Amino acid sequence: MPSPSKPWLPAAIADLLLILVFAAIGRDAHARGDIVLGAFTTAWPFLAGAAIAWMVLRAWRAPFSLWPVGVGVWLGTVVVGMLLRAATGQTVVLPFIVVALISLAVFLLGYRALVALVVRVVHKRRSRV
Repeated sequence: MPSPSKPWLPAAIADLLLILVFAAIGRDAHARGDIVLGAFTTAWPFLAGAAIAWMVLRAWRAPFSLWPVGVGVWLGTVVVGMLLRAATGQTVVLPFIVVALISLAVFLLGYRALVALVVRVVHKRRSRV
């Protein structure tokens, strides 16, 4: 669970790693060589989008909340990521946008939902004691 002194750090690391995993899976699925460097090339616009969303939402205040932080980080990651990809001449086509929306929703909202579930279960068990 998150550290009381820096509860945002695990969430920020999880977002970063899951965006890198998304990029690496995409690179591998399309058999584009150099998965490690290629994943960073694919991921940087989305990482920038996530960082901007974190700042705009001040996500460090409630980093594991699904709403508004999780949804805002997810949408900010995809929207800013796609805009940066377009601005830098990378591919932005409707099927990729749909895949990014779905994949990043599963990743960025999924772990936050799991954290909320664990917290709820632990809280229920503690209140029974």
